[in-house]
Amino acid sequence: MNDSQRIAASEEQVWAALNDPEILKRCIPGCQSLEMTSPTEMTATVVLQIGPVKATFGGKVILSDIDPPNGYRISGEGSGGIAGFAKGGATVRLAADGPDATILTYEVDAQIGGKLAQLGGRLIDSTARKLASQFFAAFGEAVGNVAVPDASDVLQSARSA
Repeated sequence: MNDSQRIAASEEQVWAALNDPEILKRCIPGCQSLEMTSPTEMTATVVLQIGPVKATFGGKVILSDIDPPNGYRISGEGSGGIAGFAKGGATVRLAADGPDATILTYEVDAQIGGKLAQLGGRLIDSTARKLASQFFAAFGEAVGNVAVPDASDVLQSARSA
């Protein structure tokens, strides 16, 4: 599953926001908590409803293939207890579209197990598409509506990781 979105912010602003746990927390559907444990790792708690199954997932998020300010891979996995597990990620690429706009392209993959896997591929795929769409739409809005940290600080910390 992949898509792209034009965001009315510079590439540096979008990159800084992609590395800001507070912005990510506000944009991830159902996210209850998201905390940095290192420059490339976070812990998260997310509540999701997929069809008739509602579960709280606790897990880890890892940033890899970091290429400031062009993109990275964000991946995570979590356990939802009896509901099962979910893991997946997204490869995110940024490209400047003039000085004040950025094209964000993403490719998402997801895997599930346990009770969630019994719901059927179409329901899982449509839910994954919906969640990805909600995240990137909220992210696009957030980048245009909040002050993001100084991009050079974020770039420096990403390079030293």
